[in-house]
Amino acid sequence: MSYMKKDEDADQMMMKLDRTSVFQDARLFNSSPISPRRCRTLLTKLAVLMFTGERFPTDEATTLFFGISKLFQNKDPSLRQMVYLILKELSNTAQDVIMSTSIIMKDTSVGSDVLYRANAIRALCRIIDATTVQGIERLIKTAIVDKTPSVSSAALVSAYHLLPIAKDIVRRWQSETQEAASSGKQSGGLLSFTSSTQRHTMSQTSYMTQYHAIGLLCQMRAHDRMAMVKMVQQYGSGVVKSPPAI
Repeated sequence: MSYMKKDEDADQMMMKLDRTSVFQDARLFNSSPISPRRCRTLLTKLAVLMFTGERFPTDEATTLFFGISKLFQNKDPSLRQMVYLILKELSNTAQDVIMSTSIIMKDTSVGSDVLYRANAIRALCRIIDATTVQGIERLIKTAIVDKTPSVSSAALVSAYHLLPIAKDIVRRWQSETQEAASSGKQSGGLLSFTSSTQRHTMSQTSYMTQYHAIGLLCQMRAHDRMAMVKMVQQYGSGVVKSPPAI
């Protein structure tokens, strides 16, 4: 019963959130030392507001964006995940977000934590513009063929979102995308610690990298009828292991 009561209290608290008061509480991001627990709670409130339709004005979004960017100083994994989640959402409204490129790129390098890399790639591709896509081309191409499925998928989905603003550059990544589509990598990570029954249950969600790669290839070759015909022939029965891609 106590757990149910706590859940009800938490739900009521989230329902009463006010944008102005949450924005004022964001001064917490400037405090030292950083409290990961308190910052995660505040970031959760921001997430609830934004995911329920609340929009912060440009000046507030910019202040929040750069305040939250200061939390990169802390290495708490859960906090870092929340930071990337909120920065992605704020990037559409905040100004001068491209100034954070160098901070985020530190987490995109090959030697970085796998969890950080995938999230950093997604966030990076949200804050750059058409003029800077070429500057991260090598990074994205390397990530597309990465052996870690989560990193590869993050790069592929990011490339999909970059296509409308940098079509000519993204189309140069076809060989890497085709390699990812042909590799059919299974989802890794936590699955390696599951039982055989759980692995069987999760089999339908495997090979998501292949699904993302084939989807990106379709977009790249959408105006080339012959290329699309070749794709249908190449990725026929037995080759595609991803149920959604089929």
